Amino acid sequence: MNTKKRAAFAVRSLFAGLLVVVAFAGVSAIAQQQPQFVPQAEDPDNFPAGPGRDDAFYACAGCHAFRLVANQGLTRERWNETINYMTERHGMPKLEGKDRELILNYLAKTYPPKQEQNRQFQNPFLKQ
Repeated sequence: MNTKKRAAFAVRSLFAGLLVVVAFAGVSAIAQQQPQFVPQAEDPDNFPAGPGRDDAFYACAGCHAFRLVANQGLTRERWNETINYMTERHGMPKLEGKDRELILNYLAKTYPPKQEQNRQFQNPFLKQ
């Protein structure tokens, strides 16, 4: 290899190494700026008070985060269908009588349908 080729190779190698160092420094800086995810335990007190709150929380939070439920926003009829779906498809213990009414009343009053921003929305619990 002649001297010119060696010099060009050395410059390219140095440049490539410099790019790696700069890229690593950038990724490292970004990683340090990202807040760390800290899981937090859910508690019924974290959600709006009302008759049936604790019952709804413990009926749902046994399988998934209650925040998932709180983000739905459904009509009473859709909440009822969702409870049926959870019972039939996912083995949720049956809710009947006064217990079911109490939970349905809480969910329908506390988490009613949201303003329709996306008419394409489908309840993920009811997908079959």
